[in-house]
Amino acid sequence: MTDFFGWTTSHTVMLGLLLGFAIAHSGLAALRPWGEGKIGPRLYRVLFALVSIPLATVLIIYFFNHRYDGAMLWHLQGVPGVKPTVWILSAISFLFLYPATFNLLEIAAIARPEVHLFETGIIRITRHPQMVGQIIWCVAHTLWLGTTFTLVTSLGLIAHHLFAVWHGDRRLAAKYGEAFTAAKARTAIVPFRALLDGRQTLVWSEFFRPAYAGVILFTLLLWWGHPWLMTVTARVPW
Repeated sequence: MTDFFGWTTSHTVMLGLLLGFAIAHSGLAALRPWGEGKIGPRLYRVLFALVSIPLATVLIIYFFNHRYDGAMLWHLQGVPGVKPTVWILSAISFLFLYPATFNLLEIAAIARPEVHLFETGIIRITRHPQMVGQIIWCVAHTLWLGTTFTLVTSLGLIAHHLFAVWHGDRRLAAKYGEAFTAAKARTAIVPFRALLDGRQTLVWSEFFRPAYAGVILFTLLLWWGHPWLMTVTARVPW
């Protein structure tokens, strides 16, 4: 059902899904020191993945299947230049979203998972690249789809990542103390701010890492498989 403002049941469901994911994801991150003390870092990483990945998958599928729900705020898909702009912004967003975690063996719990204090590469641009990447992704997709459902989803995602900025800094401060305070003073949340005021200098060699090549490959594969992905998720009756 849709009311005068374009609000549908799917808007409410999506907000509920986002809240559930945020509580589970950030909650497990907050409990990490306690959990690792009980069951060890590797097993806790597996538990984290077993909770977070299914919830994220449900979110993605539900978003794909309801992205045109609600009122249409604007329709720019036929405007010249909009489509390449959306793809370029999406590619940039992935460069911020995913290289924030370089240690793939730790993510897979093959190596012992650790909480790292990074201050190189993309961290020189912004201390919270995942938040920046999520905002760019949301801007791109809200621009392309133009629906109230997409806008509500984007606002929910951004709210969670803004909370994660505070939450992440709090956890790093608890673990590293003065070392994090010093790193915080040399970096910035706002992209390029630390570079512009002289606290940081880009070292281009730091960007020649497999993680960045992997993100570029992932973006190309996503561009190629996007129609197939839409078809597959549409088969899920949500």
